[in-house]
Amino acid sequence: MFHSFRLSMAWLHTWFGLVLGFVLMAVFFFGTLSVFDREIDRWAIPQTRFEPQPMPSYDKLLAPIFKQITPEDEEIEAARGRIGAAPAVGPARSWSAYTTHRDPVLQLFAEFGVSNNPADPDEHVHGHVTIDPRNGNVLPHDQLKIGSGFFYPLHYSLHIEWKGLGYWIVGLAALAMLAALVSGVVMHRKIFRELFTFRPKKQAQRSVLDLHNLTGVVALPFHFIFALTGLVIFAGIYLPVDETMLKPQAMQHAMAEAKAKGLPFTPAGVAAPLASVDAMVVEAKRRWAERGMPGTVGFLVVNHIGDANSYVSIYRAGSDRVALVGQAVHFNASGGVISEDPVPTVASGINEFLTGLHLQHFEHWLLRWFYVLGGLAGSACIATGFIFYVEKRKRQHAKQGAAGARWVDALATAAVTGMLIAALSMLVANRLLPADLPHRGDWEKNVFWGAWLLTLLHAAWRSSPVLQARIAPAWREQCWMIAVLAVSAAVLNAVTTGDHLLKTIGKGYWPVAGMDLAMLASAAIAVVAARKLRRRERPDSLPAAAPNATAGNGTDPRGSHA
Repeated sequence: MFHSFRLSMAWLHTWFGLVLGFVLMAVFFFGTLSVFDREIDRWAIPQTRFEPQPMPSYDKLLAPIFKQITPEDEEIEAARGRIGAAPAVGPARSWSAYTTHRDPVLQLFAEFGVSNNPADPDEHVHGHVTIDPRNGNVLPHDQLKIGSGFFYPLHYSLHIEWKGLGYWIVGLAALAMLAALVSGVVMHRKIFRELFTFRPKKQAQRSVLDLHNLTGVVALPFHFIFALTGLVIFAGIYLPVDETMLKPQAMQHAMAEAKAKGLPFTPAGVAAPLASVDAMVVEAKRRWAERGMPGTVGFLVVNHIGDANSYVSIYRAGSDRVALVGQAVHFNASGGVISEDPVPTVASGINEFLTGLHLQHFEHWLLRWFYVLGGLAGSACIATGFIFYVEKRKRQHAKQGAAGARWVDALATAAVTGMLIAALSMLVANRLLPADLPHRGDWEKNVFWGAWLLTLLHAAWRSSPVLQARIAPAWREQCWMIAVLAVSAAVLNAVTTGDHLLKTIGKGYWPVAGMDLAMLASAAIAVVAARKLRRRERPDSLPAAAPNATAGNGTDPRGSHA
């Protein structure tokens, strides 16, 4: 197809990036927000604006709440669809509690068996509640955790739940990104020079290409590692051999693994009380300290509830290291130690490190900010790739009467500035909607998707063929909208909660102060961008295409990619 390997890589880079770049833009941006998802939650739910709490007493506080948890209606309906009949929900089979060093609230989960499906004895449904660990008060379900409950899953599932399609789309985009990274390196013969080349005062096509190369090269290891580790984490979804052709073998392996640890795989069918879990927590902490790993409880699980084979697994909050390791200590129903998790093998250790590297549950705040910078660099790299594609082709398409550049421009506008508008609209709605509004979280989600759709319609309207000879006004107009929404969200937070910046900064309460400062900084950047875009929109600011530019092979005058 091409005269050289570099030109074929340029084609691959251009079209993989163009077709799947819209997905990658959402993955990178909302993945970046997920670095501080718990802080976004605190901003969105004022009742949770207190300091993170340790795991509270199980015996005094958690056990009574666990007994009140019931299966969620959505889970029961999903089970009905799988079984084909109304499920008969049995008693709770397991309870679990989860928290992190950044969580002020505590998540409690319960798993219930479904007894009328003999064809699949593993069928089960879940229920969960969120509580204030200081007093056990249950927070209302209508309070949407915008950070951890919406932005975070959006970056890996796109909230497309049908047949798990969202996971597959994101996985395909991650593979395409790895191919784009490799092809980008092949194309750049002078990649070191790209690290120090940025000419903002040049024509739009040149300055955008410089910024695309710069952000791509600077954060190249970050982009590669996160695409790879994301695929590793969801390998079980993309290659579900243990749930399909090897399901019997997977079940046998799970049973053998439980037996090796001394853990009962099935209940005994004999009722028995459970010893003090608080005493087990004390013993687990003592054993961690003996191993040179003192710490707090991050995850607690009670299996086979009320049965003689009941056992309790207590996992350490391993936020002092990158690898996602729990060092669990397992106890039987009478409180005796069954076993401790052994030192991981080389293979499992690598998997734990890669998983922890991606999920970043560690406490290193400076490293977390490097994650943010890397994510924003990835977003900028994708956005500038879109802009360069449009800038390079819009005059040619306008002369030919083709609409390709116009639609790419509209989609790119919605994927970049439109995505910001959707996120900020959701935060504004969070502060404006009544606290007692039924299904309040659903309203916030509808505002997000509705705002994003409106930005696409606006971009399509303002990217008409008449305007193809210059930068479409949609970019500038949506930048102004970003500025307005960002300032509005910060002001509404101060008005509705009283937590204005002077108060939050004065008290050093950075989860809320940081959110307000980030939105105000976004507003300032959007204003600067809007003013610069206004100058770029003038027809006389668009120079003629370079006479030595290659028209059809996706390269620029010095061999860079499209």
